[in-house]
Amino acid sequence: MPKQQGVRLIANNKKAYHDYFIEDTYEAGIALAGTEVKSLRTNGCSVKEAFIRIENGEVFLYQMHISPYEKGNIFNKDPLRTRKLLLHGYEINKLIGRQKEKGYTLVPLKVYFKDSLVKVEIGLARGKKLYDKRADIAKKDMKREAERDFKVRNLG
Repeated sequence: MPKQQGVRLIANNKKAYHDYFIEDTYEAGIALAGTEVKSLRTNGCSVKEAFIRIENGEVFLYQMHISPYEKGNIFNKDPLRTRKLLLHGYEINKLIGRQKEKGYTLVPLKVYFKDSLVKVEIGLARGKKLYDKRADIAKKDMKREAERDFKVRNLG
């Protein structure tokens, strides 16, 4: 079977963009079992509640749910198990330094296939206050309203 080319999105974390200001992004590989990859090919993944921690110079992804593979029987792993993320040492050191600053955290933004490899996009994020979230919602509503007005004017 030939390798698939290009990027195919598996899961997106829209909640992260609502709750955080994303300062920087990194692409990381993820250590998975065979049945987990097969399950991801059928889009059985959720990263809404997932978070990332750095422990002993290694990066781990917690609470990412990968549905058990239907035909995997005894080879299926725990859907919420901790998974190791694969980054270069200098990237990990940079993340450790930035995370020590007040208010920064690491969140998974996307899970996708890149040329048959599973990748996770990590965001270095700073938490939003409630008034920031309200301002974003107001901007979105204004933009939506302006697009609607533009559409109505051009159709009629």
